Amino acid sequence: MAFEETAEDLAENFASMGFDLDSLEARNKLIVDYVRIEKSEIEETGEYDLEGLFIRLGLAIDSIGAKRVALDTLEVLFSGFQNEAILRSELRRLFRWLKDRGVTAIVTGERGETSLTRYGLEEYVADCVIFLDNRMEEQIATRRLRIIKYRGSKHGTNEYPFMIEEDGMSVLPITSLGLEHEASRERISTGIPRLDTMLGGQGYYRGTTILISGTAGSGKTSFAAQFCKAACEREESCLYFAYEESPDQIIRNMRSIGIDLKPYLDSGLLKIHASRPMAYGLEMHLITMRKFLDTFKPNVVVIDPISNLTNVGTQTDVRLMLTRFIDYLKLRNITAVCTSLVEHESTAGINAEGISSLMDTWVNLRFFENSNERNRGISVIKSRGMGHSNQIREYLLTDHGIEIQDVYLGPSGDLLMGSSKAVQEAEELAESVAQRQNADRKKRELETRLKSLDAQIASLNSEYETQKEELDRLISDQQLGNEALATGRSELARIRKADKP
Repeated sequence: MAFEETAEDLAENFASMGFDLDSLEARNKLIVDYVRIEKSEIEETGEYDLEGLFIRLGLAIDSIGAKRVALDTLEVLFSGFQNEAILRSELRRLFRWLKDRGVTAIVTGERGETSLTRYGLEEYVADCVIFLDNRMEEQIATRRLRIIKYRGSKHGTNEYPFMIEEDGMSVLPITSLGLEHEASRERISTGIPRLDTMLGGQGYYRGTTILISGTAGSGKTSFAAQFCKAACEREESCLYFAYEESPDQIIRNMRSIGIDLKPYLDSGLLKIHASRPMAYGLEMHLITMRKFLDTFKPNVVVIDPISNLTNVGTQTDVRLMLTRFIDYLKLRNITAVCTSLVEHESTAGINAEGISSLMDTWVNLRFFENSNERNRGISVIKSRGMGHSNQIREYLLTDHGIEIQDVYLGPSGDLLMGSSKAVQEAEELAESVAQRQNADRKKRELETRLKSLDAQIASLNSEYETQKEELDRLISDQQLGNEALATGRSELARIRKADKP
């Protein structure tokens, strides 16, 4: 029953929210009854009641067997009639009558200055009171809902954001989320083999939240895009929330380093939602994110960068919003990569908008200045549930993606990058060449000496053989002489017929 808008106006307005009132009426599921009240057409004399309203409402309920009644808004009666005492008495009777009929009644009312509604309608409602608020903060409007009371129920007492959209209303009771999610043991690749190695050799845990922090130009978006590409190559869907660049700009920029996301965008595996953080408040961003999650159902999510959300809220507000969003992701086992802009190069100055403690893995990107140049370095500050590298390693943004270099330490143990590394490599190469040349020279000298010794050994062996042959010949001649002498004696004795010995 409407007191402000006609049935035609209501049908048109509700159509913008995806509700077809005409279809519901045609199927006897709904009756819209417009009660026109014009103060100029009303004359009040003596005692009266609202029995006509009761009869009209009862007829509508009986005609379709209605179980629910909406009265929008009864406060119009107060503007049309002057005797508030009669109206209040009749309203009490109306609510008792509706309860006796066994129907659920929803009554709307406008906000008052000293009470929830202008004429105190909440005084007559015994069961449930819901307060709606459209609040303006930092020139950004946010609709919120709060349950003032709900008898017989343990209801939430916090404020919940809601949106009115083309497909109805969205309410997210995010403050009720808790730490009840399961922890996956599955590991997924970062898309960068050497970063996988730094993370225990297998990459991130599925369903965890990863923070990639760094100063401007350090390559945060590049790491996020590489992760997206790796997910799409595994035939997993990826949802990318961009708060700094348009989809076309992201596609163009990533192509410059060999990461082509366009095929996955065309195939539907990748969806990029780009918006300015100032478009609406944090709670509206949260509801929008949840809506995309529910409709697209991604395996992985990228938020680039979360630090831009501080433009529409304080650091505490951002932390609360992200806490709720991360809980929502973990309950659905969705892996999320969040980038964050930091202001300082040193890790001691990084606060990552105060949300690093919410993250399971924290990868830090930073610049190192040396020899009048800046080079990029990566380190894993933390990664829960795995043994990870504690080294700082140089990485390059090349034409074919991100390359993490080997750790290169100078003579004093300092990490060398860029031209300093090239100079040190050249010096070490020159030293290596000199050492090799020196070794070759010593080798040649030793080979010459060995040849000389071999020649001496060969000469001595030859002399040895000659002397040995001479000795053998002397021994042989002596043996032959002895044998001849013995033979001669034997023959002489035979001739002389000497006695046998």
